[in-house]
Amino acid sequence: MLWPSPAWDEVVYWSLDLEMGGLDPRRDPIVAVGMVPVRAGTVRLGESWQSLVRADGSRAISPASVRAHQLVPGEVRAAPPLAEVVGEIDRRLGDGVLLVHQAAIDVRFLRRAFDEVRLRWPSPKVVDTVDLLVKAARKERFIDPAAQEREPELNLWAARARYGLPAYAAHDALTDAIATAELFLVLRRALGARTLRDLR
Repeated sequence: MLWPSPAWDEVVYWSLDLEMGGLDPRRDPIVAVGMVPVRAGTVRLGESWQSLVRADGSRAISPASVRAHQLVPGEVRAAPPLAEVVGEIDRRLGDGVLLVHQAAIDVRFLRRAFDEVRLRWPSPKVVDTVDLLVKAARKERFIDPAAQEREPELNLWAARARYGLPAYAAHDALTDAIATAELFLVLRRALGARTLRDLR
């Protein structure tokens, strides 16, 4: 028997994006965070939050990541420490679902950050727009035989273009969080998802 699931728009989704100093959560720092809520099916820009993150001295920002997000060590030197930023993330996740693009990356970094500052990981429900893109591709293949040959476009910016969403500058944590929230709303409609369970 399935447990009841709330209607999709009764849930608060906190769209989150991280900019990191590399792709290895064991050694690379989080350098920026952006979050924006989706409440009652609406992206609430006025409630958005972003912060740079001061990396501790043992974690270096890789040159490849600097080329992507343009954040250099000097810019994050005066930023809030990781413990303060993680506290803000935790406070927001306390009232909702975590919404990300590529949970396999962001959740690993978040879990490591919570552990590092000795804060209990809240184990939020997670909705990943990559998973939704795969579900949407499956649905399209079921309806349209010509879609059998098309692979889903999993890159955030290419997926947005595919669904007719505007182009934004990439690799800014808040902009990427907003971009993820907008893509989520389009995918929710494409999938006809009515409950939170339909989105996971």
